[in-house]
Amino acid sequence: MKLSKLKILSKLKILCALAVLIAFSQSVFAQNSESLLNQLQSGWAIANYQLKDKDQIKAFEALVVKGDAALSNNPDDAEIQIWTGIIKSTLAGAKGGLGALSLAKAAKTHLETAIALNDKALNGSAYTSLGVLYNSVPGWPIAFGDKKKSEQYLTKALEINPTGIDSNYFYADFLVSKKKYSDAQVYFDRALQAAPRPGRNIADAGRRTEIDLALAGIQKKL
Repeated sequence: MKLSKLKILSKLKILCALAVLIAFSQSVFAQNSESLLNQLQSGWAIANYQLKDKDQIKAFEALVVKGDAALSNNPDDAEIQIWTGIIKSTLAGAKGGLGALSLAKAAKTHLETAIALNDKALNGSAYTSLGVLYNSVPGWPIAFGDKKKSEQYLTKALEINPTGIDSNYFYADFLVSKKKYSDAQVYFDRALQAAPRPGRNIADAGRRTEIDLALAGIQKKL
């Protein structure tokens, strides 16, 4: 009888230890995932807004390696999928030419994966970035560019995040490409009114500068 109680106590201790270990592992995983995400976000902002030419491309290429490494350990993390997609699509734009299409296609896959995992992640940013990709790359037979799909994704992003700086900015940019300047001005103005994003100071400042330039360009068209 005493032996049975000892065995039960021993098993309870093991179960408790396992529970603590699992909780600790989950906590560490969350911290690591969040840390990786912050590194990708801040690295992208610096590369996109503070670097130029070869230095910019090298920085984006290093971030691609970091993003792929992060995904090897966190394949089901929708936020890391989004940021890896954003980085690859931005690098594609920086490089330009047909050689960038493989990066654009890889970015598309990351963003579609993120939507399948959690389409509301990062306030629907996967929809925004997919909309930008479809609007930016050439159409068939060269690539997958499609203006109708672009608008569908961009408006979906606005449904999820109607007051976001990026969701409004990129929809306005799409409207400019359609020469709908008055409508674009409305969304650029909404983008300027967006609340600051914690930890995204460089990105917010850079985006606001882009908006100011776009609005100045629109005034010449109206």
